Amino acid sequence: MAETKREIERKYESDESGLPDLTGVAGVAAVVDKGVAQLDATYYDTADERLAGAAITLRRRTGGSDAGWHLKFPVAPGVRDEIQAPLSDTLPREIAALVRSRVRDTDLLPVVRLRSARDVRELTDGKGRLLAEVSVDAVTAERLTGDGGRAQWTEIEVELADGADPAVLDKVDKRLRKAGVRPSKSPSKLARALTETAPKKARKHRRAATRPAPPVTAGDHVLAYLREQRDTIVALDPAVRRDVYDSVHRMRVATRRTRSAFKSYGKLLDRAVTDPIGEELKWLAGELGVDRDQEVLTERLTDALGALPRTLTAGPVRTRLRTWSHARRGGSRRRLIAVLDGRRYLALLGALDALLAEPPLLKPAAGDPAKVISRAVRKDFDKLAVLVEQALELPPGHDRDFALHEARKKAKRARYAAEAAVPALGDPAGGLVKSMKSVQSLLGDHQDSVMTREALRDLAQQAHSAGESAFTYGLLYGREERRAADVERELPGVWAPIRAEVPV
Repeated sequence: MAETKREIERKYESDESGLPDLTGVAGVAAVVDKGVAQLDATYYDTADERLAGAAITLRRRTGGSDAGWHLKFPVAPGVRDEIQAPLSDTLPREIAALVRSRVRDTDLLPVVRLRSARDVRELTDGKGRLLAEVSVDAVTAERLTGDGGRAQWTEIEVELADGADPAVLDKVDKRLRKAGVRPSKSPSKLARALTETAPKKARKHRRAATRPAPPVTAGDHVLAYLREQRDTIVALDPAVRRDVYDSVHRMRVATRRTRSAFKSYGKLLDRAVTDPIGEELKWLAGELGVDRDQEVLTERLTDALGALPRTLTAGPVRTRLRTWSHARRGGSRRRLIAVLDGRRYLALLGALDALLAEPPLLKPAAGDPAKVISRAVRKDFDKLAVLVEQALELPPGHDRDFALHEARKKAKRARYAAEAAVPALGDPAGGLVKSMKSVQSLLGDHQDSVMTREALRDLAQQAHSAGESAFTYGLLYGREERRAADVERELPGVWAPIRAEVPV
């Protein structure tokens, strides 16, 4: 079974002098020699090094205390999440699933072998608690593909112990720098090995590939935005599989942004190509939303119930809410993983790749971004204005609720169009993004109230059928009605200044 740990470390260049004396580091009471371990790791990647391109490392390592399969994802500079699985001859299925969004149907190949003699020191405090592990690694790298280049180097690695204060790393860093030791130029051993064992021509190509050309035309800007969303979907796939907090929501937003951009910039991209992909994105967003929508409803109901005095809670309301929520969420997690494992999802990722590789640009895409993109953003805003003003003219009730929901969806689209426009239009587009967020937030609260009232009706009916009091559900329903009415009163005051001076 795979396990996850957070790895926080810093790497340094090393020369023949080895490790400086660390006994003077503040807070370190002892430097314990743990001997030398012989490590042998084979790193896997696709032939075009997709994992390395995303700073992801996948290896099978023997030797040391943690032999097995290790998959590492970047979190921040010097911070990675490491998923470990027991040693086996073949890649474990749970590890393979976490790289599927990048690997797709391409084979994983052994690309580099790293053999290291690791001389380990443990830094402990006055109570013998481990603060950090410091090692001097003598590394031999061998490329297993192409010309099979080799390289050797020595580096110092300082890894924070689980639960230790990160300030320890700063203190060790200060001591190392004082001794003339400098941080490594490479973020990982694999990155250095791939660079130093590659033929010179390949090294130049690798450097050129990391410097995308800045956008010039309107089409360039839209494609840059679409590429960012595609990359977000792919990058969040393993986080969704691991059930990382908010990952499902963020992936869902990326699918919506992509689909919205197809529509907002339909004059730049051939709709005959983008519409079918947009339908698949709608499907994926729906699958991602099953858990999220229920989670939002449950949180809202739980908070509302928690704010009530116990004297106003009649019957087993909390128990019924939990039962209702669990019943509606049952199996949705398994269903989502099945979607990510399915062929339809892979085909969607492939379609996005193909669109970005050979974009279906129309003639206006070659135009001036300031004019073409501004026109598209203004068009979305004008559509929103019509919907908001029509909704405000309707009397309170079902028709107004529906109209405000439609306006909310259009506010999202206008916001996403403005987001894509920020690199081209600057502050005016940024101002519109802020305005759309405020409108979207208000309309979102209104729609949440509508959905919560529907849920309360459902809960009240269940309670009544079971012979329980429906009093509390009715009370909460009335409060939700007032919240929606408050939004409807507040909306004109928020909307009027936005409508009067659109910043694009």
